[in-house]
Amino acid sequence: MSGDKITVFADELFRAERERKAVPPLSGRDASLTVDDAYQIQLVNIRRVVEMGHVISGKKIGLTSPGIQKQLGVNEPDYGHLFAAMDCKDGVVNTAELLQPKIEGELAFVLKADLSGGKVGREDVLAATDYVVAAFEIVDSRVADWKIKLVDTVADNASSGRYVLGSVKLGPSEVDLSSVTMKLYKNGSLAGEGAGSAVLGDPCVSVAWLANRLWGYGVALKAGEVVLSGAFSAAPPAAKGDSFTAEFSSFGEVKAAFR
Repeated sequence: MSGDKITVFADELFRAERERKAVPPLSGRDASLTVDDAYQIQLVNIRRVVEMGHVISGKKIGLTSPGIQKQLGVNEPDYGHLFAAMDCKDGVVNTAELLQPKIEGELAFVLKADLSGGKVGREDVLAATDYVVAAFEIVDSRVADWKIKLVDTVADNASSGRYVLGSVKLGPSEVDLSSVTMKLYKNGSLAGEGAGSAVLGDPCVSVAWLANRLWGYGVALKAGEVVLSGAFSAAPPAAKGDSFTAEFSSFGEVKAAFR
């Protein structure tokens, strides 16, 4: 795809986020759009946001469950960038800043060492991780009605929105992360449940996948970064006035309130 077309799509998504007006799917307007093109579109806007003074705080991994991959016709996850401004430290999410949010319960890895190279494995992730916490990822799409294919969500920074981190910090070897269970409640009612095994079999494997995928673009995961490893269950929609609690075995609760 030409550089001009990549810039046009990047500009469109950039405006959509800031004007809170979703755009038609990119995939429906250009059948030649590839995943590599979509990552180029994503990176155009990441560089733009960094130039505005925002700080990258980490990465997020999406499409880790077999069901979602089948739905989108893909056989691997995707990734996007997190910024410090996305961190809802008090658990309060400002819905006025989002278009059509949904919420996912997952585990977040906070790194103490860089992860780089194309042959990162589970043991490398364990060695490079400072601690793991429960987390909410608030996903949001700048594509109208969530009518997305893989290239749409990749170009749209993997539908990144906001995130909330829990308070219980455990070393990655203190608990079998694949057996961690979660129950997600929306306004007091059970809205989803799952286990770490839903995340590529093991959240550590998900982080290793990301490190290796990034290396193909000459990028490393950095010490201090947050890595959202992937959802334990489907993401229910969220709206102003909603409250969510995710209860994790070993990791306690994480809460989010939409205002």
